[in-house]
Amino acid sequence: MNFLLGEKIEMRQQFDTDGNVIPVTVMRAGPCTVTQVKMAEKDGTNAVQVGFGQRKKQSKASQGHLKDLSSFATLREFRVKNPSEYQRGKVLTVELFTVGEKVLVRSKSKGKGFQGVVKRHGFHGSPATHGHKDQLRMPGSIGATDKQNVMKGMRMAGRMGATQVTVRNLKVISVDPEKHLLTVNGSIPGARHTTVIIESIS
Repeated sequence: MNFLLGEKIEMRQQFDTDGNVIPVTVMRAGPCTVTQVKMAEKDGTNAVQVGFGQRKKQSKASQGHLKDLSSFATLREFRVKNPSEYQRGKVLTVELFTVGEKVLVRSKSKGKGFQGVVKRHGFHGSPATHGHKDQLRMPGSIGATDKQNVMKGMRMAGRMGATQVTVRNLKVISVDPEKHLLTVNGSIPGARHTTVIIESIS
């Protein structure tokens, strides 16, 4: 399994070989540096931690953890089957992915603030007439008659968005190793410059 950290650059359209217009998302993928290799015998799991981006200030704990490496804005850990293939300080680039490959992308969706049940959960709302004054977008009843409380998981108004979303089966359209750019077919969650996690589907 191949993996990288990156950031969302923009969305645009381009033409394929048949002349069809396809929507694509451009991401800056890597370069990422391996900051830690975990073994099951010692750490209880086989995983690799990688860093991406730059950070001006870092804590004392981070300085000790990355003492012989650069300061990274983002650190993420990925489980691997064979951690012996990775060494601390190894640089991972966008060349790990190939054109036509299917990948999944994880990122934080755009925050939409406090929203009602119609926008947040897709409620149809109440009729506009027959005694329903000012209740078109209200949630309606939220409790049962026998239990004098609101059940857990009741869909109500609240903060919407700003959660991690995973999009799978995105086809890689192009790979640019010089500029560290990866282009995939379709859209991914989040605003521009949102940190993304890219993994190959195996």
